[in-house]
Amino acid sequence: MKRFKLILAAAAIAASALPASPCSRVVYLAADSSEVIVGRTLDWRTPIATNLYVYPAGMSKQSMPKGPMLRWTSKYGSVLAVGYDGGVTEGMNACGLVMNGLFCKTSEYRTESNSPAGTPVMSLSVMISYFLDNFATVEEVYDWFGKHDLAISGQTFDGGTVSLLHWALTDRSGDTMVIEYDHGKVNLYRGRDLQVMTNDPTLPQMQAIDAYWKGVGGEHMLPGTVRSADRFVRASFFIHHIPDNLKGDVAVSALATVMDNVSVPYGYTIQGEPNVSMTQWRSMADLQRLRYYLRFADTLGNFWVDLSSLSLTPGSPVLKLDTSRNRAFYGCANDRLRASEPFTPMW
Repeated sequence: MKRFKLILAAAAIAASALPASPCSRVVYLAADSSEVIVGRTLDWRTPIATNLYVYPAGMSKQSMPKGPMLRWTSKYGSVLAVGYDGGVTEGMNACGLVMNGLFCKTSEYRTESNSPAGTPVMSLSVMISYFLDNFATVEEVYDWFGKHDLAISGQTFDGGTVSLLHWALTDRSGDTMVIEYDHGKVNLYRGRDLQVMTNDPTLPQMQAIDAYWKGVGGEHMLPGTVRSADRFVRASFFIHHIPDNLKGDVAVSALATVMDNVSVPYGYTIQGEPNVSMTQWRSMADLQRLRYYLRFADTLGNFWVDLSSLSLTPGSPVLKLDTSRNRAFYGCANDRLRASEPFTPMW
């Protein structure tokens, strides 16, 4: 009994030291890499209108409207989740590379003001698009960061909230890389074992907390709050305690049960902690079949976009699934996509 009380006390101290913030990311990785599926929840205090866009290859883009910037022509088509019709939250390209941006209060970017003259600036609104447009694997992105400098620019949103993010990428091989900024320095963490990411604190600190709970033993008890570290620990335990030989729809469904376990109940709030918020939607990206699944918390149905059956060649139209008037989709939503103008970035 005494040991049990000490464990609870240590856990409470660790949790109370952590800032509260939203979103969870989990990778289902089959033992033979035949299935790689990335699940993600988006949690926030106010509604984030999210539309899906499908962009073809061959589009000319830029990272900022003026000043030092990156310019590129997209090599690969992709499906993008776009918040407020102005910024890419996550997406998957035609090579099966997925990138997700999650809130992280401790992020301190390198900015134009503290970078050498001429350093290209990347708007957060199109950062995910840049990497999905240009790279097929995590290794390619990792090598790019080893050769290039980048400054970050981002607009505030939701009444002045600063866009503080960290990112994770996963490719068809199951290779994952986490990108975090600390005091203007980019830190890259790479490996097939990086199957879970939530929010604050930084990944090394989060892994230390997870290691503590592994010592406790998750079959006896797990931390149960909606705080970032607690969700990380639960996701880490459950993703390693479901079968690693599942296929197709069964694998997607199994990952969905893990994502449900780290979701925040609809309408949930804590007085004085607005960032501990309800899950607004859950996505899953099947990297082998190139299906991007989405389910809104206030609807009953799962739906998906199947990139493998869409034309993504240069000259194909931009397509949009507008969820502003109707979100009650179910099954493959390719026939609900409509030709559209590209979204306007919130530079």
